[in-house]
Amino acid sequence: MVITLDESEVRAALRWPELIDAMEAALAAFSTGRVLQPVRNMIAIEEDRRYLGVMPAVGLDVTGLNAMGLKLVSFYPCNAGSGIPTHMGMVLLFRPETGEPLAVLDGRVITEMRTAAVSAAVIRALAAPQSGVLAVLGSGVQARAHLEALVNVCRFDRVKVWSRTPAHARRLAAEYGGVATDAESAVRDADVVVTATSSRQPVLKGAWLKPGALVNAVGAPRPHWRELDDEAMSNLLVVDSREGVLKESGDVILSGARIYAEAGEIFAGRVEAPRDRTTIFKSVGMAVEDIAAAKLALDRHCRLDRSG
Repeated sequence: MVITLDESEVRAALRWPELIDAMEAALAAFSTGRVLQPVRNMIAIEEDRRYLGVMPAVGLDVTGLNAMGLKLVSFYPCNAGSGIPTHMGMVLLFRPETGEPLAVLDGRVITEMRTAAVSAAVIRALAAPQSGVLAVLGSGVQARAHLEALVNVCRFDRVKVWSRTPAHARRLAAEYGGVATDAESAVRDADVVVTATSSRQPVLKGAWLKPGALVNAVGAPRPHWRELDDEAMSNLLVVDSREGVLKESGDVILSGARIYAEAGEIFAGRVEAPRDRTTIFKSVGMAVEDIAAAKLALDRHCRLDRSG
């Protein structure tokens, strides 16, 4: 029987600490050759407005489990402000040994949570010790998810939020005990910066960055979109997937930035973690993250179902 988990069931089954650990393990598996995964195939239905993505992956020993599956995701920037999410999708899991279908899970909440969990794992590995100031540029789903996830790996004394819609920034900042401000003031003394926007042009300037700061850039997921200017991108660059960012990330492609390492190489101990350097982590998202998160959610849901 194929199990179906809706958004509320997936969210109830995922816990941040376990998900952060699972994302670290999944990226390490990817960067050490234990995952079969092509770069995401994005179909532009209407450029800058409507896209359909296909993301398959097969992992051996991903988060300690065999996992095989596929995410189908719609990315509709044109939905912004309409009440309909810009990202929606589903994750299909199969039994690796036999190919039998196992489950269909809501993909929107998996995308939301695994993206923030990857950032949290990177912060745990790369942020300067005693990082106390967090800046978030953006006020949407990913900004909120990052505020929920990052407190699991770092204790922030101050949180600052910027958004192109000031009312949204004020509301989000108030929920998390932070302050809303302009982008430059948010970034200037921040130890950790999250950029989670759908910007086509840079919203963060490298001149604003504190030496030793860590930037987690998770937005602008198209080859011609930017969140960071060239000066920001001239810092040490860590990515989730070399092949992925060189196909999809405007920040990397248009700046000509040199990639230092994949996060998975750092997690696996193959490359040194440069905690004393100003560092950019550019994330475009990968199928192995979705498959590992979905398998984690499915397993916990089944355990809770048996115990309940």
